[in-house]
Amino acid sequence: MGKISPISIKYNIYAKINLTGMAERPDVIGAVFGQTEGLLGPNLELRELQKAGRIGRIEVQLESKNGKSRGTILIPSSMSKSETALVAAAVETIDRVGPSESKIHVESIKDVRSTKRDYIMNRAKELLKELVHSQPDAQEMTVEIAEDVRASDIESYGSDKLPGGPDFKNAEEIIIVEGRADVVTLLKYGIRNTIALNGAKLPRSLPKLVDGKKITLFVDGDRGGDLIVKTLSKKLSIDLTVKAPDGKEVEELTQKEILMALRGKNNSKVSRKPTTKRTASKEVEEISLPSDTSTLKDLHDEIVGDGAAVILDETLQILGRVPVKELDSVLEELDGAQAIVMDGKTSSTIMRSAYKAGLKYIIASKKPSRSTAVKVYTVDDL
Repeated sequence: MGKISPISIKYNIYAKINLTGMAERPDVIGAVFGQTEGLLGPNLELRELQKAGRIGRIEVQLESKNGKSRGTILIPSSMSKSETALVAAAVETIDRVGPSESKIHVESIKDVRSTKRDYIMNRAKELLKELVHSQPDAQEMTVEIAEDVRASDIESYGSDKLPGGPDFKNAEEIIIVEGRADVVTLLKYGIRNTIALNGAKLPRSLPKLVDGKKITLFVDGDRGGDLIVKTLSKKLSIDLTVKAPDGKEVEELTQKEILMALRGKNNSKVSRKPTTKRTASKEVEEISLPSDTSTLKDLHDEIVGDGAAVILDETLQILGRVPVKELDSVLEELDGAQAIVMDGKTSSTIMRSAYKAGLKYIIASKKPSRSTAVKVYTVDDL
């Protein structure tokens, strides 16, 4: 009677074998059949079980080193749990393979069906996810259609073909953003008076397009955004500069974040308006700290280690947050600043700009070595 294939493998017996001498794969398989013969009775004779398809093909992997062999044994089983466990225990009784002594240890008996069930579950989740994503619901379709319609509202302006919202041409107040994606994002939230730079440089046609309009510059919260602010501030009369939160781009912002920024409720706003400067010859009165310094202390604790400076108005409301190295240039364009909380110590350049801007005091990590026109306090004074 010939062997037949197992109907359905249920379990795999995994065992390790160590020999005191050299052996080959047929030697181990012969020992498995020969030395288990008669141990478990006629119903669990390995040769007969394999012929009946209840035991699968026995796999042996051996490697030899320093005159000894060792390896693994795999025995597939379609029998019950208890019968499979009996066969596994019987295999451990094999103590010789050819002339060599052997030691076999069954490491595990694994349920093949549980592995298949795990695969089925994971694959089913993947297929369901693909199915869900490939069939958007009515709300998703409505949103997609609405966004496509808004994107189709984008018009081109000037000889540079700058993308902008449909209301840009007739609007008295306009918003300059960095790229087309930013225009699309703002259109998505109903903001239609926009125009994009399409790069970091000032387009040739933009000054004429924005002439006579009140300008808000809305840039990404990264170094590229800072460079654009510097470049355009020198060439255009910008009324308000707004930055996205640090590390974020305008196109990534939510509707709430965009509206808060444009309404001046975020900490990145810096207003550029004519300001009354101090003259160098004017005598400056020393200003004392406010009675409640908790706000100043909290701000200082927040920026320590960041190399940042927070600019405040008379009521301690935040006008802007900028790197300390850019503080002097920002103060030249700032209106309403009364105090600064900064990480690090002041410099002569910062003190000169603070004096010209009419600041009352500065909170820094360290006091200057000599007296200054603008009073400098440390966190220990708060």
